[in-house]
Amino acid sequence: MKYKRLTKEQFESLHEEFANFLATQQIDKNEWDQLKNEKPEIAEQELDVFSDLIWEGVLENTKFLEHFSKNHIFLFHCQEKFIQSIVLKSLEESTDFMTKEGLKWLGDNMFTDLVEIHLGKRNYDQERNAAIFDLITQGAILSDGQLYIQVSGIIESK
Repeated sequence: MKYKRLTKEQFESLHEEFANFLATQQIDKNEWDQLKNEKPEIAEQELDVFSDLIWEGVLENTKFLEHFSKNHIFLFHCQEKFIQSIVLKSLEESTDFMTKEGLKWLGDNMFTDLVEIHLGKRNYDQERNAAIFDLITQGAILSDGQLYIQVSGIIESK
């Protein structure tokens, strides 16, 4: 398995896609039920293959990621050959970017000595999708990129 198995909830939400996947393997519902009961290790392999296919599609289409923590915001723009990052760090210990108040504080203090802004760009040190998956397993979430684009625009206009 290249990535990780989807959760039960994810499988349930992808029920139709999984049924189509099984159909491409020439496995109908009766055969699937039989496989689960009589050859669970093969059923497990099918779940793993399907999970990897789903992850591969998601990762291939990922353009932006965000990771929020109490005093940091990591914004990533996932390009084809490299990844760009904007890291916002609060030097004010009481700030919590996980709250509305913390984000308002950031808006008010973005270009003061209380916030460090770091820009980065690096080539992937492994295959692109694997690198993005690693960021997701570390807590990053998929994003539409609006925050990255907004912050990048503000920084460029300064």
